Amino acid sequence: MYCTIDDIKKLLPEELLIQLTDDEGLNRVNDARVDEAIAQAGAEIDSYCATKYAVPFATVPPIVKKCSVDMAIYNLYSRRVEKTPETRVDRYNNAVKLLSNIAKGVVSIGADPAPTEQATGDQISGTKEASDRVVTRSKMRGY
Repeated sequence: MYCTIDDIKKLLPEELLIQLTDDEGLNRVNDARVDEAIAQAGAEIDSYCATKYAVPFATVPPIVKKCSVDMAIYNLYSRRVEKTPETRVDRYNNAVKLLSNIAKGVVSIGADPAPTEQATGDQISGTKEASDRVVTRSKMRGY
């Protein structure tokens, strides 16, 4: 998991967290439902980041933690509320856009990327150099 219930409580008042998780009417936060929302966010994050990084992250980069919190809160809203507040939708969409850019290599998360196939020793290398060219501009003049 890339965030904790305490990280979520920093952004949501406990009363609201109770409303989003207390299906049984016990007037307390259901930690299992929060953990489920966090796990769903983590799985989505891994699906994006796995293209560039070894996941799950052993040390959670701060930007991944932020995405996890925003996505988990969105997940909590989406399970209980018919219309999710626009701020939460925007934060979720921004997290997805950021993760998409991480997957494309446009944004770095500050962690070492996963080794590529070339770095593992299964690489093919050629011995040709520029001086080995058979067709050059000078040889093609007049054609």
